[in-house]
Amino acid sequence: MSSQLPPPFSAPFAADDRAMATWLLAEAQLTPEREARIDRTARGLIDAIRRNDDPLGGVEDMLREFSLSTKEGLALMVLAEALLRVPDVETADRFIEDKLGQGDFIHHETRSSAFLVNASAWALGLSALVIQPGETPQGTIGRLAKRIGIPAVRAATRQAMRLMGNHFVLGETIEAALARAHAHSAGHARYSFDMLGEGARTRADAERYFNSYAAAIQAIGQRAGDNPLPDRPGISVKLSALHPRFEAVSRQRVMAELVPRVVDLAARAKARDLNFTVDAEEADRLELSLDVIAAVAAATSLSGWSGFGLAIQAYQKRASAVIDYIDDLARRLNRRMMVRLVKGAYWDAEIKRAQERGLDGYPVFTRKAMTDLNYIACAKKLLTLRPRIFPQFATHNALTVATLLELTESDEGYEFQRLHGMGEALYAQLAKGHPGIACRIYAPVGSHRDLLAYLVRRLLENGANSSFVAMASDPGVPAEVLLRRPSEIVGNSDGATNATIPLPRDLYQPARVNSRGIEFGERAALNRLVADVAAEKTSTAAVKRDAPEDVNRTVVAARDGFPAWSRTPAAARAATLERAADLLEHRSAHFIALLQREGGKTLDDSVSEVREAADFCRYYAAEGRKLFGDAQPLPGPTGERNTLQLRGRGVFAAISPWNFPLAIFTGQVTAALMAGNTVVAKPAEQTPLVATEAVRLLHQAGIPPAALHLLQGDGPTGAALVAHRDIAGVVFTGSTDVARSINRALAAKDGPIVPLIAETGGINAMIADATALPEQVADDVVTSAFRSAGQRCSALRLLFVQEDVADRMIEMISGAARELKIGDPSDPATHVGPVIDREAKERLDAHIARMTREARVHFAGVAPPSGNFVAPHIFELADARQLTEEVFGPILHVVRYRASGLDAVLRSIADTGYGLTLGIHSRIDDTVEAIVDRLEVGNIYVNRNMIGAVVGVQPFGGHGLSGTGPKAGGPHYLARFASEQTVTVNTAAAGGNAALMSGEE
Repeated sequence: MSSQLPPPFSAPFAADDRAMATWLLAEAQLTPEREARIDRTARGLIDAIRRNDDPLGGVEDMLREFSLSTKEGLALMVLAEALLRVPDVETADRFIEDKLGQGDFIHHETRSSAFLVNASAWALGLSALVIQPGETPQGTIGRLAKRIGIPAVRAATRQAMRLMGNHFVLGETIEAALARAHAHSAGHARYSFDMLGEGARTRADAERYFNSYAAAIQAIGQRAGDNPLPDRPGISVKLSALHPRFEAVSRQRVMAELVPRVVDLAARAKARDLNFTVDAEEADRLELSLDVIAAVAAATSLSGWSGFGLAIQAYQKRASAVIDYIDDLARRLNRRMMVRLVKGAYWDAEIKRAQERGLDGYPVFTRKAMTDLNYIACAKKLLTLRPRIFPQFATHNALTVATLLELTESDEGYEFQRLHGMGEALYAQLAKGHPGIACRIYAPVGSHRDLLAYLVRRLLENGANSSFVAMASDPGVPAEVLLRRPSEIVGNSDGATNATIPLPRDLYQPARVNSRGIEFGERAALNRLVADVAAEKTSTAAVKRDAPEDVNRTVVAARDGFPAWSRTPAAARAATLERAADLLEHRSAHFIALLQREGGKTLDDSVSEVREAADFCRYYAAEGRKLFGDAQPLPGPTGERNTLQLRGRGVFAAISPWNFPLAIFTGQVTAALMAGNTVVAKPAEQTPLVATEAVRLLHQAGIPPAALHLLQGDGPTGAALVAHRDIAGVVFTGSTDVARSINRALAAKDGPIVPLIAETGGINAMIADATALPEQVADDVVTSAFRSAGQRCSALRLLFVQEDVADRMIEMISGAARELKIGDPSDPATHVGPVIDREAKERLDAHIARMTREARVHFAGVAPPSGNFVAPHIFELADARQLTEEVFGPILHVVRYRASGLDAVLRSIADTGYGLTLGIHSRIDDTVEAIVDRLEVGNIYVNRNMIGAVVGVQPFGGHGLSGTGPKAGGPHYLARFASEQTVTVNTAAAGGNAALMSGEE
């Protein structure tokens, strides 16, 4: 069957918006007569929406009452997202208090007569009255009132959330949903059932979702009736729910493991002649999704069936190309296929991902009007592809519906779709004038606990001020505003982009450009990178080590180079660093190859490290222009000029580690150089080749050889460098013990007092309470603990989990760790590479052996038999004090804590003496603020992973045993490499202050 498939899907990942606008604006042209008919139809639909007064109320009513532009709306969204999964009373009470205190629910006057809205508002208002901000379960004020009132408050708030949940979700089980659908199917509505849940993190998750889909298909099929397709119910399936590593780099594994599972489900749907729709995923998964869809569609067991289909997102610039691909696939397979056209549900995440990755553009449109234009263009294309393609238009926008009616000129051969609980008035009005048009209801099914991700996504999509649903429900917005054509809003190609959203490369402008990255989900880009890296030739010859006696010669040469370099204008020094950044990006494949072969780094880590090195160069160049340019004028009395300027100190020793042999090495060196110092760089003995190539590149960029020198050697070489009399400063990253030794050596020297800038490690902790989303915790813990084989200063070592949710979270984290691939770092599918050397492996293996005896083993991974591999391990400790030192590898320690014992957790973290990174997973703002206030930790990350600090965005460095500061990649860093000089000039020394005397009154 594979010979029948079209070539793998390929289209520009982030096409130029202006070029697309030119085409889309031309596509949108209609005659004035057709535009007038669209206006009349759309006005009728808008009027129906505004006349609607459903006694129960719907999602639109909730959005009108609690807009996301209000504090109440935002608080409600967070409350609904998390409350129903909190099992313990104490955390639930604290969470309710936190969120109700953020909005004025007490004085909120409802504008709707809908029961849903009034009941929810009443319950929330009651809760807010009883729990006033500042009153906590531990507080002494109001303790009696709380004993009386808290149970009622908790019940009222949970009931408010359930009321909303009932209207967003058709049923908590497929049987309940089918019964409810049958009761409301007098209008012969079609249904597509969506089984709620997050993407799978573990194999058990994937198996559970598979069984859920299979059971739903059976139940739906039993009550599907006798109508032929497309007039039959269906099910929507999320591929990421069926595989724990649904990602582009794991393509081979996904195709082998996932395709048979989807074929199995699709065959069950075919046996019942149901509609089977593969839901849309994020842009980085599009190509992989289409690979799976094509392989499934080609299965011989599915031949002759016209119920198979997929969802396509119009906000993706590749939507039209996806339609072409699916049409080609259907034609080759001689099959009819269904296509649900939606506008898209992950827009904010797509924007952020592209910015984080430093892409050249966005895979989605940045203006809503461009998405609307693309939706109509894609709809026109789908309509021309009938009957091979059966279009399904999912929209709640009256103007979009009216435009589609004008384009179709018939009521057959397609269907509309709406979300359960939304668009009822619009489609009821549509049915009056077009009784032959079919409308399918997309109906979520699942427990209220599983509702959270779906609910927040719907609120974000439709609760924003710019959405049609939000504006249509607001009588204060004139109908003319809703009838403005997207082509009118865009105007011309110059209006294609959102002026407030810079391109990813321009994120930090005007100061600097963002480092260039890559999207692994773009097959062409990934294949090109892998091929370029494989083609790079890197030296295998041993690097000559410098002996301690070579140190004096090198330092003296750097001292002799200092006068010329320190007098080089700051602008020229900055320009040299910017050239270095450009060279790093141009030669990224070479450095990635070095990092993989010498440092054992995975492809993802290597790309990130090259980007970080380039970011350091550009950031310090931008900061250096400000700090080391013209002297800063200072205030003072008349007749006097006072200025402050920074200047280099002399020769700086830069001693860098092996775990970031390019990024940290480059950051140290470029900071010292930008400050006007000359540098002697001593890299880690394990990674000499990376340092050699980095110095060569910096010299090629224009750094004089006299200003930058390289010393290769081991500990004694570094000690001799630090002890040299001409060293004017030391910047060091490494272990706390070595930092102490350097500090003592510097203190023992005669002569000038020499500054030490040290960044060391830490027993980095994360705290996860019962309000945290388990899937998010699992993602962030696995990334923080096991990425880079745990060999990051910032890596997670100690996880504190609230005991009420610990079993589920630990199980999910362990299951997710089990899915990581350990092996060859040159393989893009590898998640965990080797540790740096045999000594590190032996030290980690010894710790694992000790923990296996002393702690509870939750997960023990299996490492490849040869090489310096250490598999991820997860141990549960009875007490955090069992972990007495930093364990620099893929080993996670877990401790349970009671909700009432958070204070003890914070004490145990503080008592370690370290303060580098900390993770917090909680939806309770007061809890987050209390932890941040209590702990002196350099970098705190809330509801995300705790590694990968970005230069200039998350300046990095710790306190106490974790370092001296100031933070690398931050605004205070360069000044520490400099000395300050104040110059005071008596401008009246020649006999008087002429400027003052000549001034006017």
